[in-house]
Amino acid sequence: METRLIALLVALLSLFTSFSAQADDDDDDEKKADTEEKVDYRPVINGTIRAKYEYQPEISKGRFQVRNARVSITGNVAKTVSYKAEIDLSDEGQIRMLDAFARWKPIDGGSFTIGQMRVPFTIDAHRSPHQQYFANRSFIAKQVGNVRDVGATLGYKFDPMFPITLEAGVFNGSGLTNQKDFWSGQINFSAKAQFQFTDEINFVLSVQKIRPETINIYMYDAGITWKWNNWTAEAEFLHKVYSNDSFKSVQSVDAFVNYDFMLRKKLLHKISALARFDYMGDHSDGTLDEQGKLYITDYERKRLTVGLTFSIAKPFIADLRLNYENYFYNDGAEIQVSEQDKIVAEVMIRF
Repeated sequence: METRLIALLVALLSLFTSFSAQADDDDDDEKKADTEEKVDYRPVINGTIRAKYEYQPEISKGRFQVRNARVSITGNVAKTVSYKAEIDLSDEGQIRMLDAFARWKPIDGGSFTIGQMRVPFTIDAHRSPHQQYFANRSFIAKQVGNVRDVGATLGYKFDPMFPITLEAGVFNGSGLTNQKDFWSGQINFSAKAQFQFTDEINFVLSVQKIRPETINIYMYDAGITWKWNNWTAEAEFLHKVYSNDSFKSVQSVDAFVNYDFMLRKKLLHKISALARFDYMGDHSDGTLDEQGKLYITDYERKRLTVGLTFSIAKPFIADLRLNYENYFYNDGAEIQVSEQDKIVAEVMIRF
């Protein structure tokens, strides 16, 4: 698998080189048009605030929480070179640097990115907080397939019969906090392919290898998103395998449906009704216990979520999300305090 991924990266890089050489041979009129094209170098600042209240009927207790307070800066330093820096001032109460990367686009549809980023993997785990449909993330996005890391990626988008987007990269495998003194002879990789068959149907395949400590973990993901009129439906499946049979393989599922009721109101422009089912088997995040063995960090569970989202009229995005989550566990499972039946009221603002 690693050999095939390296071959893919080399092929993509060769493709970039050939296209760049072709671009250098463009006629004088095209070069003049490129020179006259204006580039906006002003930084763009965006932010996301998510504040919520959760109540758990089983224990008759509730809490307020600032889930996210993200600020990002994006911009261009040249016609083909851009950057992004994003920090979360309150990621469940912690300050975290999330994105910090530079991106070069030598050809139309092609890009090279280096720095700290969310790796190209899955559908739901790749969504930013303001793009999420529910107040709380799916098990795939939160526990099973959520990875940010430091590395480099190549991406290419083309349109033979329908738009296809390819992205693949290599990464430290150390996560976000252990970069300076992290040296490794291992190759950790991630690759993702998106096929936009029609305006309504998008199909995604992705694969990833990580090594949190001394065990290689391979993940395979497939998902499809269907949008038609006011409907959105999505289904995603993830299979996680631990090398040397060091832990039982994990399956995880995320499926939801959303319907938008469009309104002609000055205050509200739509109300969305949503329902989701997600599942995960007994899961290990790759850390070892005192005996040097993998252990269950998240017990098997199922969850049914229903909700309404009230979207405030533009220019900025502002949603009120009301969700009810119903969890199902097997006998003997250790249930975390925050992973129980709950009612969630969340305000999300994107500016």
